[in-house]
Amino acid sequence: MVVVGGGPGGYEAALVARRLGAEVTVVERAGLGGAAVLTDVVPSKTLIATAEWMTIAERAPDLGIRLDVPAGPAEDDDPARDTGRSRRHSIDLAAVNARVRDLALAQSHDIRTRLEREGVRVVIGHGRLDGPERVVVTGDAEETLDADVVLLATGATPRTLPDAQPDGERILTWTQLYHLDALPERLIVVGSGVTGAEFAGAYVSLGSQVVLVSSRDRVLPGEDADAATMLEDVFRTRGMEVVGRSRAQAARRTADGVVVTLADGREIHGSHVLLAVGSIPSTEGLGLAEAGVRTTPSGHIEVDKVSRTSARGVYAAGDVTGVLPLASVAAMQGRIAMSHALGDAVAPLRLRGVAANIFTAPEIATVGLSETALIERDAHFVTHTLPLARNPRAKMLGVRDGFVKLFAHSTAGTVLGGVVVAPRASELIFPITLAVSHSLTVDDVANAFTVYPSLSGSIGEVARVLHRTDQG
Repeated sequence: MVVVGGGPGGYEAALVARRLGAEVTVVERAGLGGAAVLTDVVPSKTLIATAEWMTIAERAPDLGIRLDVPAGPAEDDDPARDTGRSRRHSIDLAAVNARVRDLALAQSHDIRTRLEREGVRVVIGHGRLDGPERVVVTGDAEETLDADVVLLATGATPRTLPDAQPDGERILTWTQLYHLDALPERLIVVGSGVTGAEFAGAYVSLGSQVVLVSSRDRVLPGEDADAATMLEDVFRTRGMEVVGRSRAQAARRTADGVVVTLADGREIHGSHVLLAVGSIPSTEGLGLAEAGVRTTPSGHIEVDKVSRTSARGVYAAGDVTGVLPLASVAAMQGRIAMSHALGDAVAPLRLRGVAANIFTAPEIATVGLSETALIERDAHFVTHTLPLARNPRAKMLGVRDGFVKLFAHSTAGTVLGGVVVAPRASELIFPITLAVSHSLTVDDVANAFTVYPSLSGSIGEVARVLHRTDQG
């Protein structure tokens, strides 16, 4: 087995193949863990975790918490009279980013150590197909690897705009943010999808002025409408400027910052600009066409439900396939691919039970069918939404923004999907994921015990409301 790409799809596949007795080589050009560990998921969520502490600190006065130590005298103040000013938290972005990079490298090292301990050979370099049964690696030296099975898990890279080329200093992709030493005074975020929303929310919490440019009429256009509306309201309340229905056309540096030009001719000035306009599959130089591997019109590698490509013995997993850009999906695709290739019991990929989370404040977690999908299918369903502000635990924590929403079949009561908007929604979505994955009913959920008081108690309460609705 030769695995090209050491991200979640690649290293998880390698571990499965090794346990099933195969001889495995992983080819990775940047570092084990791939973009997910080095420049995407791990770094961004580490940065967001820091921002979350700032968000919590902002709520402290609502809970009766005061910092009594003065911030220090202003330049023109008499220190003897400086007794009433409260200390404010501040961000040392250089230290934050150093920690982000260190954690990413440590995670990458841990993955490599684990692979080598399991007997997986790791080769650093760029791998490309030389037909479906051979991989050529170029790096410090060229090496040719014969393979019974090849898995391509090369991921994706940030998309840019023709007239907005990143320079790593003022015009940035999300992979370049972690080298800033000072907090951007005024950050323009182009793109209001998941990546744009996460970074926009994080930098507002860290203390930057943020302008979020969205080509659509709201942020997170592909997400639950109620959740997206609530998040946008929170963004605006916290001082973010959201520019909707505006497409960025160009970005250029000025003497001391950047200017972003919109399609209608308007200009937005800032200190930095972050391009969060999607990603493109990393397929360049892989030798796909020559090996008989078909791609989709978007440039992604075409795969079936067990990760097979059109070339016999060649599989693909992760963002390069365009199935669903989540590390959890990439890992599952990789595991399925190796189990299928080696004749182990395997179930085809099912996306119904995939939980996704947007790491904003509050977080937005979803699983199962969305309300839009249910309406488009003309499905018979009922739904109920419970504001988190009614939850006793939320009141204790000073949480005001958020809700729990469930969708259930109108007659059978089967849980079809759910949305959680809350702090740590990524943790709260799990019981709903279990319900969707195992076709549980709202009665099953309602009759399970929840801790009192707890945020998860709202999930049980929504389920009980839907039971009463069914009976009515």
